[in-house]
Amino acid sequence: MKHINRRKFLSTTSAIAGAGTIASITGCNPGSSSADTSGIRFHPLDGVARQNIKITDVKVIPLSYVDPNKNLWRTASYVVWKTDGAITQIFTDAGIVGIGEGSPYEGPDYIKEFTEKEIKPLIVGKNPFDLELFTNRGHTRHDRAPWAGIDCALWDVIGKATGKPVYELLATHNKPRTRIPIYASSGVEHEWFDNGEQFLIDQALRHKADGYDCMKIRKGTDWKYSGMTLEKYIQVLQKVRDAVGPDFRLCQEAMGKTDTPLERIVSELCPALEEMGFYWFEEGPGGTALEDIDWFLKFKEAMPNVKVTGGERFRERFESQIWLDKQALDVVQTDCNVTGLTENWYISQMAHQRGIMSIPHNWHGGGTTMANAHFVAAIPNGEYCELNQTYNPLKEGIFKEPLTVKDGWMDMPDKPGFGVELIDDVEKKFPFVPGSYSLPNPKMI
Repeated sequence: MKHINRRKFLSTTSAIAGAGTIASITGCNPGSSSADTSGIRFHPLDGVARQNIKITDVKVIPLSYVDPNKNLWRTASYVVWKTDGAITQIFTDAGIVGIGEGSPYEGPDYIKEFTEKEIKPLIVGKNPFDLELFTNRGHTRHDRAPWAGIDCALWDVIGKATGKPVYELLATHNKPRTRIPIYASSGVEHEWFDNGEQFLIDQALRHKADGYDCMKIRKGTDWKYSGMTLEKYIQVLQKVRDAVGPDFRLCQEAMGKTDTPLERIVSELCPALEEMGFYWFEEGPGGTALEDIDWFLKFKEAMPNVKVTGGERFRERFESQIWLDKQALDVVQTDCNVTGLTENWYISQMAHQRGIMSIPHNWHGGGTTMANAHFVAAIPNGEYCELNQTYNPLKEGIFKEPLTVKDGWMDMPDKPGFGVELIDDVEKKFPFVPGSYSLPNPKMI
């Protein structure tokens, strides 16, 4: 019997499922001579009655949490001393208020200024159900975040207006899930110059004890400063694998191009990840730049059973298409706080038809998680939702009834919209503090 590796098996079965999806959407089933499209939803709002609602106002609430020790987490040569949020609010004449969030990495103060100065005049007076007018907007990553916040907030309005959870609206040709698995996004608190190896092992064991079945690891603090090498790093990964056992999924995030040439990543790290049974290798060169697409294909060739992932910075479907068409990714990680929910829905459908999974990048606070969680619950090819494990009160502290994780799973609310509401005076509890979130690591100066 011819051997088939896990990637080929999953790609084949997903492609078959995707073919079934295409058939169900078009109505063209094998052997049929005509297309019956009655009852088919080509878009999440197909068949949803358009209501007479107008947008009356748009606001953005910038938020921050500042760590008393100015040391929330650390990687490379910097420490993170605060975490930010940027909650977009859309007000309507029906009394409905929708909330969303664009990537706080673009600066909550900038998002507020751009939204209230540039976007607000364009959408006040418009109907939230016409959200396609505001989809796929923003020419740069900087401008993309404000529009993503708008798109997500519009979905919250529509869900509340129709009395349906957002994930139910987004599930166009499959039954949505009301409970989704979460993977522990971690590996940014160990310091190689301060017993980092044992810290990382203990962290992995904590996640396993908390009920997670998957953890993501980063490469840690600056290698030159601590004397870390690729050979030593592979040994550390092996110790983590030995500690958690063979069934716990491990994922390795970006290695970059500075400490180790990509040729060595292919010839040394990839075989090691394959041997250790890692679940995926994410953005090996340190990003998903088009100039590196051939390296991703080399990663896949070197690791038949390890998924190759990336795309958290993709802004829209056209940017992702060449990666999907070339099968350069096993998992596309587009984030709703960059793309918006609508555009990410399109990307997920494109990926599904090519046998590729959609597991969004999800690193920030609760405003980002609510959109990405509904996205994962709705799509047919979403396995996990990411959740960062660093201390961040903006994850749960901004909501009256926050989304929480128990034993590695998140139960989705059955309330309309995103199913969460901001606490009273959230901006007073988490007042915004301007400035970059990162500072030079004082221990490495």
